[in-house]
Amino acid sequence: MNRFKNLEVWKQALALSVDVYRATEKFPKKEAYGLASQMQRAGVSIPSNIAEGAARNHDGEFFHFLGIACGSAAELFTQTLIARELEYISIEQATKITGELDHIMNRIFKLQGQLETKHKRR
Repeated sequence: MNRFKNLEVWKQALALSVDVYRATEKFPKKEAYGLASQMQRAGVSIPSNIAEGAARNHDGEFFHFLGIACGSAAELFTQTLIARELEYISIEQATKITGELDHIMNRIFKLQGQLETKHKRR
């Protein structure tokens, strides 16, 4: 039931969501309910969907929720680039966030591949 707690990708996504909150707290006040909120929600969605999928009873559901997590990661990647273009975050912050997102998405794809392989063996 709690297998998500042992997943490195979940731990990394959790840490990234905290980084996103810290980065967006310095956004202009006018963005509190705009880009900052969208980035925060996408950031929280990644580890949340990994956890929800891992807590499900079937690998097919886990695979599905990993796909949702990856979609949220792609959203956050795009939003990070927009925040950088608007100069709401530094080049260093954007590079760190997008680098982590690349790593997380690759780990999600790998995990999905492992689930597919496991399913084919049955």
